[in-house]
Amino acid sequence: MKKQVNITDVKFNTDNPRTINKHQFKKLVNSIKEFPEMLEVRAIVVDETMTVLGGNMRLRACMDAGLKKVWIETTEDWTDKQKKEFIIKDNVSFGEWDWDLLANNHSDDPLLDWGVDVPDQSESFEDEEPDVEFSEFIDESNNYVVLFFENDIDWLQAQTHFNLKSVFSQRSNGKEWSKGIGRVINGAKYLEENKS
Repeated sequence: MKKQVNITDVKFNTDNPRTINKHQFKKLVNSIKEFPEMLEVRAIVVDETMTVLGGNMRLRACMDAGLKKVWIETTEDWTDKQKKEFIIKDNVSFGEWDWDLLANNHSDDPLLDWGVDVPDQSESFEDEEPDVEFSEFIDESNNYVVLFFENDIDWLQAQTHFNLKSVFSQRSNGKEWSKGIGRVINGAKYLEENKS
């Protein structure tokens, strides 16, 4: 059933594994400001507890756009499996995946069948030589600069700039897809190779 409710009545779904970058989010906020009527046709889908199943980013964008009310469509009598499947299928085309959330909450689900382009975990990154030589340890006789990133976009730009390869490992619960990168760059060598 579709209806309009106070925006504060709707709850974000913290298990939604889809994210959106700043540029895409800004475009979404602007489109809502310019054409809020579209929200009635593209209502936010919620379950019986008013938790979002489809439209987490639209809800956030509506808040940023200053809306006080939003259109929702409530599902009825859906199983947890149906809710999880809807969340994945509803988000296949837009944004970027949070692979850790997918690995932890959807590892037993048919993600490939639902349209998720899952990375090939059999790929070996150990044989690839990076453009920048890294060390995996820090010692007290050297000076260091640590780069801290508060958002995924800046981190992805740095990852691309330094050509850092993801390293896949097995999680403590036996699930794969956990990835991380921790490297130390020889600063003098890097500066010498990248002089303008």
